[in-house]
Amino acid sequence: MARLPYLEADQVAPEYRDMLKRNTNLHKLLINSPDMARAFNGIGGYIRFKSKLDPRLRELAILQVGWMEKSEYEFTHHVKIGREFGVTDDDIAGLMAETESKPSTLEPQAKAILKGAREMIRELAISDGTFAEIKQHLSDEHMVDLVLTIAFYCGVVRVLATMKIDNEPYYKEVLQQYPIPGVN
Repeated sequence: MARLPYLEADQVAPEYRDMLKRNTNLHKLLINSPDMARAFNGIGGYIRFKSKLDPRLRELAILQVGWMEKSEYEFTHHVKIGREFGVTDDDIAGLMAETESKPSTLEPQAKAILKGAREMIRELAISDGTFAEIKQHLSDEHMVDLVLTIAFYCGVVRVLATMKIDNEPYYKEVLQQYPIPGVN
């Protein structure tokens, strides 16, 4: 159960109701601080709609964060979002294999990006070797977008966990296909 209330559009000032277009528990809770919610939505919106980073690779990096941090909410939501941007079941199986240091059929660029995300989660930063490996495939702009995307979602999973935001029932179905180890 969430630590703060989920607000509906009729409970917030009219100038903030646009932020509830995405009818998710995350957005309904964040709107308790409408200006912070707007800032949060700005970064999230840039990542999803304006970044020039390949959207499939972006979603794989976000999924890696959700998977490693055992964030049911983040992982399941981005399985759905990722599918809209070309992430396949084989990609997700590859992510799981790569996380366990097993072989996968993912292309070298995706493998390097997932490794970089794991390093940011585990070690705080991408190692020099992995950074150089990823940089072979990405421009400077793409590198900044990738690092900030991973960092942002490392923050998002901490917000979800600290606020105890409930996952919507629809997304729980994803866990039947992709059960996260250690998550009920």
